Amino acid sequence: MSEPTSPAAVPSAAPVDDHEAHWLKTTYRPSEANLTVRAVVVGMVIGALMCLSNLYVFFKTGWSMGVTLTACILAFAAFQVLQGMRLAKRPLTILENNALTTVASGAGYMTGGGNMAAFGAILMVTSVRPEPIPMVAWFGVIAALGVFAAIPIKRQLINKEQLAFPTGTATAETIRSIHDAAAGGGRDKAMWLGVAALFGAVIAALRDGFRLIPATISLPLTLGGKALKDWTLALKSEVVLLGAGALMSFRTGWSLLIAGLLTYAVLAPSLVADGIVTTVSYKGIVAWTLWPGAAILVASGLTSFAFDYKSVARSFSGLAAVFTKGGRAEGEGIDAVECPAWWFPAGFVALGPIVVALMAWLFQIPLWAGCIAVPLAVLMGFVAARVTGETDVTPTKALGPVTQLIYGVLTPGNLTGNIMSANVTGGIGLHAADLLTTLKTGWLLGAKPRHQLYAQLFGVVAGAAVVVPAFNLILPDPSVLGGDEWPAPSCVVWAGVSQAFSGGLAELASSARIAVIVGLVLGVALALLEKLAPKRALPFIPSASGIGIAMVIPASNCIAMFLGAAIAEWLRRTRPALAEKTVVPVSSGLIAGESLMGIVIALLVATHLLGK
Repeated sequence: MSEPTSPAAVPSAAPVDDHEAHWLKTTYRPSEANLTVRAVVVGMVIGALMCLSNLYVFFKTGWSMGVTLTACILAFAAFQVLQGMRLAKRPLTILENNALTTVASGAGYMTGGGNMAAFGAILMVTSVRPEPIPMVAWFGVIAALGVFAAIPIKRQLINKEQLAFPTGTATAETIRSIHDAAAGGGRDKAMWLGVAALFGAVIAALRDGFRLIPATISLPLTLGGKALKDWTLALKSEVVLLGAGALMSFRTGWSLLIAGLLTYAVLAPSLVADGIVTTVSYKGIVAWTLWPGAAILVASGLTSFAFDYKSVARSFSGLAAVFTKGGRAEGEGIDAVECPAWWFPAGFVALGPIVVALMAWLFQIPLWAGCIAVPLAVLMGFVAARVTGETDVTPTKALGPVTQLIYGVLTPGNLTGNIMSANVTGGIGLHAADLLTTLKTGWLLGAKPRHQLYAQLFGVVAGAAVVVPAFNLILPDPSVLGGDEWPAPSCVVWAGVSQAFSGGLAELASSARIAVIVGLVLGVALALLEKLAPKRALPFIPSASGIGIAMVIPASNCIAMFLGAAIAEWLRRTRPALAEKTVVPVSSGLIAGESLMGIVIALLVATHLLGK
């Protein structure tokens, strides 16, 4: 998620103990349209496109890109075009854009929360592809349960405690800025996004469709008697990687570069020399490096999560406050605006049994284990929402492995069940946090919370309907996962963690066990450094996420993402005004253009209109 352009707070005139009354009086705009038919339709279209884009990016980089900032700019641009064509009679309003963005976010984030990591991982460990329709239901029901899980904590976290939810705040500011009287800023950002998207689409077409430019640019050098490209040390023509790098912090970018070079130029050759790795290829190398990489990611995630113990405690105390008289706002005004409290238990009762039944039917998870998974996942969702509100990071890297560990003990040997039970936790946590992020945007703009919940559910339906068939289209052969073309690092990590927790570390080779221990220690140490070091030292501390991911993606991806992060950082330092105007739109455009053209090319290949 992105950092806010400036902090936001309730106006100082608001009494500390009466934020809701102040909001109703000064911010809420009940007479303005929110969730209109056109906002739903365009939001579902934009959300579906961004879901496709995120799917492509996820299997290339391991990240799901932010949706809300790009969606609100795209929505503004789309209605500018529709008005120019006289297909829209009136401009898109601020609150319509907010509702539209909520729809798009619900769809676009269908790739996150472990959904695609889990889907890819079960194909890697079992090679059995679940039927599409049940999987659409699986992802849709989990996401919907996450939406309902946000209801009992929304007023506590947003109305009462005024948690930052930085991406939600940044989105509110962006929507305001592009809907100002002149609308110049909005047109400029839309133009930059459109030009970058066109450029990305052209590059993808020339490379993947017409084969006129190479996918990899190799250097005429060798290492250990092998060409550098065999060690994945090369440049790539995938601008989606540049865009992804530009949207991450420079700290993560340089961590990726250094860790990638150390992994493939130093560690891998020594492993080959010692006979531990026998094949000089991406798959051959990553089969070993995934163990320390996964260990770093899990250990750093759990350590950071432990440091947020106050957030965890507050999430449960805050939840308890919701169900007491003191935790509920008095007065019919706010009660008439907010989602009724009974919607959460009703949603839980309606959707919980469906999740448990699908766990048993699709993944052979015992009913008793499924009955534990759902309430555990909802509680994890409360925690994930609190941590997201305070830090802007949804802790799926910590919550997923915790669930995998629990189910490794409860249902030993069930690899698929181990992976998909963690998917329940991650999916519910992500969608609860995602709705609360967009509700923060709505709170700042004066939107109707109920309409935003409806909007999120529309988005969930669109995303679930798109993501499964799109996955089957892009990746008809699961054996390509974990390869140089589709590194799928998150899938590699989830599959590895599941195998470790299911079969036990004792089954690993001794070198891999040592690597896991080293990775765990390094992950804890980096997380401790990040939390305890002075703030001014933070930019110089390697990112645990960057290092862990670098060990499970090709070095060429690390180099490309570093270049994107470096260009964005240079702009921020030397031309801050230009950076504010261009970094997010251009990066998002590059990602959208190339990924969507990649989807089109995959469709043409699947229908035999284009040769492989």
